[in-house]
Amino acid sequence: MRLVIVRHGNTDSNINHLLDTGHPGAPLNDTGLAQAAALAQRLAGEPIEAVFTSDLTRAIQTGAPLAELLGVPLYPMTGLREIFAGEHDMSPEWDPYVEVLISWGTDPSNALPGMENARDFLGRWEPVIDDIAARGYECVAIVSHGAALRTWVPYASQNLTPAMVSRWPMHNTAVMVLEGNPTDGWRALSWDGGDLG
Repeated sequence: MRLVIVRHGNTDSNINHLLDTGHPGAPLNDTGLAQAAALAQRLAGEPIEAVFTSDLTRAIQTGAPLAELLGVPLYPMTGLREIFAGEHDMSPEWDPYVEVLISWGTDPSNALPGMENARDFLGRWEPVIDDIAARGYECVAIVSHGAALRTWVPYASQNLTPAMVSRWPMHNTAVMVLEGNPTDGWRALSWDGGDLG
C-alpha cells in the first residue's frame, strides 16, 4: 500500500508562529489556498483512490482540491489531528512543546499540562491507519500536521529515526511517501521532495 502523506497549507497561525493545535484551528490563508491548489496539480499523477484528512479546518481545505481534481472521496478523521498542546495551545512559545516531543523517545508518558502524551497520540493515530489499510485501497493521500507527522512517520518507518527527521525541513504542503502495511511495517520512499532510495 502507498501512503502519500501531506502537511497542510499555510495559515495565519503559521505566519504568527502560534502553536495552533486545537479544533477547529485556523483556516488556510490566501497563500495556503494557493498551495492546496498547486498540491492537487502536483499529485495529479499519483494513483490516489481516497483522501483522508485531519478534521481540523486547514487539513480539510488542503485535501479538498486534490479530492475534487481526482474525483475521489475525502474523509475527515479526528484521529489524524495535530498533537494537542494543552494549556500551551495558541502560545507563541514553542520550546516547551518541542522539548516534550523530543523526550518521547525515552519517556512516552511525558506531557505538558493538558497535553496528550505519546501513548495517547499513537493510540488515536494507529487505529486510523489500520482502518485506512483495511478498506482495501492501494494508494491514499493523508493530510495532517507538522508535529503529528514528525512523530508518526519515523515511528512507523523502518528506515527513519526521529533524530534523522528532526534535521529535515517539512514545509507547508510537504509530501512524504511511504509504502508497506500495518502488519509488515512501512518504509519511507521520500521526504519533502528528497528521495530516500
